[in-house]
Amino acid sequence: MLHSSVMAYENILVEVADGVAVVTLNRLKVLNALNAALLRELDGALDALVADDAVRAVIVTGAGEKAFAAGADIQELAAVNGLEGQALAARGQRVFGKMETLGKPVIAAINGFALGGGCELALAATIRIASEGAKLGQPEVKLGLIPGYGGSQRLPRLVGKGAAMKMLLTGEMISAAEALHIGLVDEVVPAGELMTRARTLAGTMAGMAPIAVRQCIAAVHEGYDLPLDEALAHEAALFGLCCGTTDKAEGTRAFLEKRAAKWSGR
Repeated sequence: MLHSSVMAYENILVEVADGVAVVTLNRLKVLNALNAALLRELDGALDALVADDAVRAVIVTGAGEKAFAAGADIQELAAVNGLEGQALAARGQRVFGKMETLGKPVIAAINGFALGGGCELALAATIRIASEGAKLGQPEVKLGLIPGYGGSQRLPRLVGKGAAMKMLLTGEMISAAEALHIGLVDEVVPAGELMTRARTLAGTMAGMAPIAVRQCIAAVHEGYDLPLDEALAHEAALFGLCCGTTDKAEGTRAFLEKRAAKWSGR
């Protein structure tokens, strides 16, 4: 892929520049609701971004100012029966799981409503930044449903059982400030500064050693649910793996020589 490029899809936009890919959910008329076609395109885009060594970090956001993603497509959901629903949830979970374990940091830049599947998409990101006016929620109980794209599992892991249960069982939206308070988002910024901040953060991460970044993400995700002694052993193994890389030799040498490191990704 070129230094700067735009990839063509119908429901998303993907722009790559300076090591950072920006994926924009682009169904403006329906507040970027997640239908099957959008999820298919997101799945394919994630595969392309993994394979592109020029991409070091990813930002996911929504088109327009009103919504990151206002949930799943209710018209699609209304027609789904039990077996189809299980398959639908499994498909969405697989795509979001791919994003969570991309091996490259994914920043959710939450510009407005992140509800239902939109909140679940944000939960699968590495880091979440919200604009001051953002609203987050899991309103599935209002439709006779539960979250199906990981919300009932990632939300309590992130904010604790009590805060998660309150969101899941009331279906109520919370403000960006409340989301920051409970740990659902990591930063809140004025709306006009959201993408600037996301790009700055993504650029910082893109400037780090790519193997080290990948192994950091792996260490956290793979060790999170392990007993501490097993998780520490896993960390030591990944630390050893990093010690054998060209980038570690370059990084330590650059530090000692008081210069910027030049990463090779090897």
